[in-house]
Amino acid sequence: MDKNNIFSILKSIIVQILPEIDIEQITLEDSLKEIGANSIDRMDIIIETMEQLGVKIPLVEFGQLKNIEGIVDLLYSGKVS
Repeated sequence: MDKNNIFSILKSIIVQILPEIDIEQITLEDSLKEIGANSIDRMDIIIETMEQLGVKIPLVEFGQLKNIEGIVDLLYSGKVS
């Protein structure tokens, strides 16, 4: 699984949780907060993405990330295959 696949999965989960967001407008430079995700939404997005990828990373590690690219990078680093 490469970073583009992880980004695609993450985007699809974002629009499931935030249906008002246009999937085509989500970029790696955006933060989840900037696109309208509150703290519970952000947690749900991260947890659901980790479940789909089969990755377990402590949620605290996501707290300091600045944008979606940081999330993708962290998820990629935790990916076994």
